[in-house]
Amino acid sequence: MSSTSPITRIKEPDFTPTPRDVGAMAEVLEGRHGAFAAAIAEFFAIYHGEKGDAGRAWAWSGVAELVRQRERTRLES
Repeated sequence: MSSTSPITRIKEPDFTPTPRDVGAMAEVLEGRHGAFAAAIAEFFAIYHGEKGDAGRAWAWSGVAELVRQRERTRLES
């Protein structure tokens, strides 16, 4: 009989940003890039998605959506 140890998987830390973090990311992007903020966030979402980093892609998609939502709110008021 061979003695094999069970395979242990190293759990990677969860870097999923909180809604507060997403809001801060959106504010920084809007402050630095103005009308291009949503497009830049979308670029990062696609980039990270293609690289296989679903967490970061999801976060940047949230930032892009929040920026667009804020823009709609500003235009409606």
